[in-house]
Amino acid sequence: MPLLTTTIGAYPKPESVAVPDWFDPGAMDSSVATTGYTAALERLGSEAEAIFAEGTRQVIEDQVSCGIDIPTDGEVRRENYVHYHCRHLDGFDFENLTHRVLRGGAYETDLPTIRGAIRARAPFLPHDWKVAQGFTDKPVKITLPGPMTIADTTADEHYGDPKTLGHDLAAALNAEVLALAEAGCKVIQIDEPLFARKPEAALDYGMANIDRCWQDVPEGVIKVMHMCCGYPNYLDQEDYAKADPNAYLALAEAVDASRVDVVSIEDAHRHNDLGLLDRFKDTAVIFGVIAIARSRVESVAEVRERLQAALQHLPAERLIAGPDCGLGHLGRDLAMKKLRVLSEAAKGV
Repeated sequence: MPLLTTTIGAYPKPESVAVPDWFDPGAMDSSVATTGYTAALERLGSEAEAIFAEGTRQVIEDQVSCGIDIPTDGEVRRENYVHYHCRHLDGFDFENLTHRVLRGGAYETDLPTIRGAIRARAPFLPHDWKVAQGFTDKPVKITLPGPMTIADTTADEHYGDPKTLGHDLAAALNAEVLALAEAGCKVIQIDEPLFARKPEAALDYGMANIDRCWQDVPEGVIKVMHMCCGYPNYLDQEDYAKADPNAYLALAEAVDASRVDVVSIEDAHRHNDLGLLDRFKDTAVIFGVIAIARSRVESVAEVRERLQAALQHLPAERLIAGPDCGLGHLGRDLAMKKLRVLSEAAKGV
């Protein structure tokens, strides 16, 4: 039986979707992406929905044609996966940004600011999912940013306490998750790359908030959590900061004991000690075997070999093949080449 394949979230935007995102060299600064996104939506006006729908169709069809079993909507509508969600929550100020120094001084930007209590508004992701699901019979996965990641990618001028902030964010995310489930979405993913960067905080309160995100989710919905170890600023950047390679080992047992059904981890850019997989007794693993920060296209043989090594630690029904993270830096042609390799390798294991 071949292994299932999936993508993680972002896919290169079609040229027709003329809105900036974090993968545009000119919009790497969050403030540029934030203001540029607002201006782009105003420019598109009433045509925006049709443009987003057509762009979603293209990325869905790309993934399916490459053999992906569980595609995403490519996050085509988003300037980035965090701030798009925050725009739909009460408490965030996107007009008066706050300057922050991030990543230990390596990155400075102006961020949307929390100035009031976080609350969910009317659900918005069910619409995005229904549009995407209309283009394929495959189950489309929808992604949401996790509480710790939202907190790290915005500026808090209201709470002053990460645990309380995380609790309210989790409640708001749970409302959107439940709306997706009610609409019929069967695969929902919460992205928490901050877990790998801050494993102590993840164990202290992060996992509890992730479980809160999944509260009351009905049977039959697959609850996925993605933990990557860091994104480059551009393709083939080798000196960008990565999370501690021991972070996954520190978190594995807590993840396995949580409500999470499937955890997504990196392995392509930097191989793990595969003893890590032995720590997941019940949780399935999306195993990253395609690098998203390197232009070199992996061979089918090397990807298949790594999957076979993983199968020494996990049964096939709990191993899913995927990229390390989102594909936005690769461009469409390179992304499709890598996805074809991924699918051929997974089908031939």
